[in-house]
Amino acid sequence: MKIGLYFGSFNPIHHGHLIIANYVLQHSDLNQVWFVVSPQNPLKPSGSLLNEYHRLYLVQCAVEGENNLRAMDIEFRLPKPSYTVNTLAYLQEKYPLNEFSIIMGSDSFSNIHRWKNHQFILSNYKIYVYKRAGNEPLSLINGDAHVIILDAPLLQISATYIRENIKKGNSIRYLVPENVREEIEKNRYYQ
Repeated sequence: MKIGLYFGSFNPIHHGHLIIANYVLQHSDLNQVWFVVSPQNPLKPSGSLLNEYHRLYLVQCAVEGENNLRAMDIEFRLPKPSYTVNTLAYLQEKYPLNEFSIIMGSDSFSNIHRWKNHQFILSNYKIYVYKRAGNEPLSLINGDAHVIILDAPLLQISATYIRENIKKGNSIRYLVPENVREEIEKNRYYQ
């Protein structure tokens, strides 16, 4: 099976994430997309992160009923901070019959040179890059056959924007799936 790994904090997951995952499934040969919830990204501050299990549950709510989308807690069992190369090695060992690819935004791809063992990742894994406003990935690729640029829909939704709206008491309806909004409001997350 061909699996696309969509790594992220998902703090919280929103419609933009789901649209990207669905777009990749429809415009590639991937069979599934796994949302890999990262407990701690080594390149991001962790101060504003909701507890990893709460974020995982919100992702589970968001993909409920979707056969090709899964919420994964793989990195919860691995040493922190989470390094993609370590997660990939763990997955290859645990699921040797699956073929794994990475899904990321052009903003993350522009920082891939800062990733642990990034050359190994670039040489051994297919990477699907979706464009993000202000980040043009084409100049970074240099004809690498392992990197596929996606012309996915661009939405100006970010988890930061959602958290800011929550703190201001503004509605996040239509920014996140309804069951995710209900969980956030019921548990007073990000307030």
